[in-house]
Amino acid sequence: MSFEFDFYDKTSLKSYNLDESMRYQLNMLDNLDAYTRKHCENVANLTCRICEYLHCNKGFTEYCTICAYLHDIGKLFIPPEILQKPDKLTDEEYEVMKTHTTIGYNICMKDLKLRPYAAGAYYHHEALNGSGYPQGLTKKDIPYEGQIIRVADEYDAIVSKRQYKSHIGISDTLKIIIENTKPAQNIQKSDALSVISENAKLGKNNPIIVKTLFKVVIDDIEYEIYCTQSYLDELKGEIKRLTQILKYKEKMDKAKKEKDKAYYYEGIKVLLKDNETIENYASILDEYQKAYKIRKSMIDNLYHEIKIIKSLKV
Repeated sequence: MSFEFDFYDKTSLKSYNLDESMRYQLNMLDNLDAYTRKHCENVANLTCRICEYLHCNKGFTEYCTICAYLHDIGKLFIPPEILQKPDKLTDEEYEVMKTHTTIGYNICMKDLKLRPYAAGAYYHHEALNGSGYPQGLTKKDIPYEGQIIRVADEYDAIVSKRQYKSHIGISDTLKIIIENTKPAQNIQKSDALSVISENAKLGKNNPIIVKTLFKVVIDDIEYEIYCTQSYLDELKGEIKRLTQILKYKEKMDKAKKEKDKAYYYEGIKVLLKDNETIENYASILDEYQKAYKIRKSMIDNLYHEIKIIKSLKV
């Protein structure tokens, strides 16, 4: 018996019937390294669900989702020693990394089937306050799809870096995103009339999109709770069965008549499952009880995580 939760298993992407043209676009991901490909899939998943919560129409949602799939396609031409470097990039390496936006844009523009989705590659690192790249655009010039993909991209990048196995502690990631959504704290009142100051009053992320991300994350946590609870229910049944074996074994050991011993022994045999024996059932019961305790604690922590997220202010 085992249990493993996948953040992105529950996805509305499966509700879309992708045509041959869309499949061509998605197949471009096969040329990326495994980590970047998975990241692109995750960002597309999040983008799709954010769009749905924003009540975007199906056409825009599909378009935005494909843009998100392709947002890091430019990393095909980033040297592996930079792309896969585990340590912090140097300033020079970071400048090379930043070129994946324009490289991705050019890849899309040179391919007629990808051209409609070039915005994902080009705009996903632009920031509302003008601090992003490659162009340093501000809110009025950044397409909505770029603003959505930026938030999904930032969330998944932090989650992947921290290697969460569960959504426990995910509120810390959201707090980082909130900080990137707030305006800079060092704006001088004397600058209030300047264009720079107006942009600086904005954060990097669109707060409406960030709030929508919270809803998606809470959905994921509730789904994780559901999956874990299903596993707990299964464990509970196994523990009940093995506990019954334990009771029969105790009665069998205490029985003085052979027919009574035989009666309880037959009861034990009926309850035993594959690879279980009268010699090892107790250790299996102990493992199940420990697993139940761990998963029960996880559910409690997940509910606490939801409570924290609901209290966060953007």
